[in-house]
Amino acid sequence: MSKEFHEGTIGIPQKDGSSKIAHYWVKAYDEGSDYGINGGRISKLSIKIDGEWVVNYDRGWDIEPDENDEAAQIAYCILLNEYN
Repeated sequence: MSKEFHEGTIGIPQKDGSSKIAHYWVKAYDEGSDYGINGGRISKLSIKIDGEWVVNYDRGWDIEPDENDEAAQIAYCILLNEYN
């Protein structure tokens, strides 16, 4: 089973016309596993917004995305869609 590392940024538009930048790091495999998010391909995921870690998953949750943090939720959903 091969793995791939991905790193990048996501621009998240804000209501005031500005943008928040989410920096992310993902480790994803070809196939899902018990260690992946929701049994999926992502075994490691980190998201940092405004210098603060808002999501961290390393074969289990260290920091779950806050349901009240819209930028974190958007970045998390985009990455799940892309890599999981």
